[in-house]
Amino acid sequence: MTITCVIRYEIDPFQRSAFKEYAENWGQIIPRCGGHLIGYFLPHEGSNNVAWGLVAFDSLAAYEAYRLRLHSDEGGQANFAMAQRFILKEERSFVEAVDGTLGIAPTDAWSAL
Repeated sequence: MTITCVIRYEIDPFQRSAFKEYAENWGQIIPRCGGHLIGYFLPHEGSNNVAWGLVAFDSLAAYEAYRLRLHSDEGGQANFAMAQRFILKEERSFVEAVDGTLGIAPTDAWSAL
């Protein structure tokens, strides 16, 4: 079973570019530590202080091993320290994808309308 850690961030809206840099840094750190990075998402329209990160793992045990590696990783430590400036709150949820619903591209049926 694959699980996805959904991280909801409450960020300082005036530090959007700092959060973007933080998220881009994870692009190298997370895979190196054993996570499958699905992506980070900045606020675009609507609420300007909520961002998201999604990272997948084979199991909760794999997540726990990843967390240990992440906290001992030099880049991870630096990124966590950087985040103290602009992340106000962080929440984690673990979800499981419903088979047949993830990554489905749009069909051509709409182009005929």
